[in-house]
Amino acid sequence: MKLESFIEAMNTLAPPETALGFDNCGLLIGTEKSDIRRVLVALDCTCAVAEEAAELCCDLVLTHHPLIFSGLKRILPCDPSSAAVYKLIRSGIGLFAAHTNLDAAEGGVNTELCNILGIENAIAVPPENIMRVGDLPKPMSLDEFARLVEEKLGTVAHISGTDRLVSRVAVMGGSGGGDCAYAKAYGADCYVTGECKHSQAIEAGVMGLAVIAAGHFETENPVLRPLIEYLKANTDGVEYIVSRRNTPVFRTAKSMT
Repeated sequence: MKLESFIEAMNTLAPPETALGFDNCGLLIGTEKSDIRRVLVALDCTCAVAEEAAELCCDLVLTHHPLIFSGLKRILPCDPSSAAVYKLIRSGIGLFAAHTNLDAAEGGVNTELCNILGIENAIAVPPENIMRVGDLPKPMSLDEFARLVEEKLGTVAHISGTDRLVSRVAVMGGSGGGDCAYAKAYGADCYVTGECKHSQAIEAGVMGLAVIAAGHFETENPVLRPLIEYLKANTDGVEYIVSRRNTPVFRTAKSMT
């Protein structure tokens, strides 16, 4: 399949013009290969993922988070900011990222969160149209809903707010703590996001908004499977592989028992 056709399929799902101004989406590392046959999919392109792509003879790595956010002054194998870039270039492997445009997409990060958590009648929240707000099928206690979040996302939920009934929920995968006011403005009782600062959680409490911080990786990673299913349905002749080294940056300590 032509690389240009892959890019067209990605841009149809997650139009680059919907990305936020700070973002860096699209083809970030080019390749001399005009045809692609194997794509490794991950949330981040770490050095381990770049090495895996080379081992699997991939033509392209597709990630959610851009590997390059700001200008690199040097590309060195020993520089933490450029080691993965160096590895991909040396191996002739391209890199494509869909970040906040995939957050905002129908079928992207936050619509998938709604699907997983059973949130119904979800709407996109302006001005960025990334956050989604919708309703639970029936009200449940905050603690009960947090346990559901843990079960569905395979995570440890950190809850801000006293236990009470919640029925309207906002979601934003990743670092969404700064947008609590939008969640409240659209009627949410509870806000599920990946990360929320201590001070942001306090402000949310003043608004009467409960917050469930469920992990940056854990709230965004679920999009990879439906993303691959979309690409399989809209591209031909390409094998898509979920990276085995696509793992959370943080982990919990192993039990001593």
